Amino acid sequence: MTLQEIIDQLDLKLLTESQDFASITPSSGYASDLLSCAMAGAKQNGIWITLQAHINIVAVAALLELSAVIITEGAQPDADTIERANQQGVTLLSTSEPTFSTAGRLWELGLRSG
Repeated sequence: MTLQEIIDQLDLKLLTESQDFASITPSSGYASDLLSCAMAGAKQNGIWITLQAHINIVAVAALLELSAVIITEGAQPDADTIERANQQGVTLLSTSEPTFSTAGRLWELGLRSG
């Protein structure tokens, strides 16, 4: 499943600059609100689901070379965080849905953990 299909199926809002999401195939999913857990558990090219919306999520996503970060529960990053994500090539997406529901939907679509 491509990142574009995930964006469409989950009706996610793109917060950062648009890319060719149809050519990106996420490898796995991971859900955690602790940065240290995400650093230890999320896999390269995966999708990280979190309600955190501060600038440090960009550093973690860039370090792990994630396909995207889905920010849940209506949390919104500030302009500096979005700007940093664009500079680092990190895709930030948002949804008003809870983390649990978002992870469940990704599971239903066939995305599994690493």
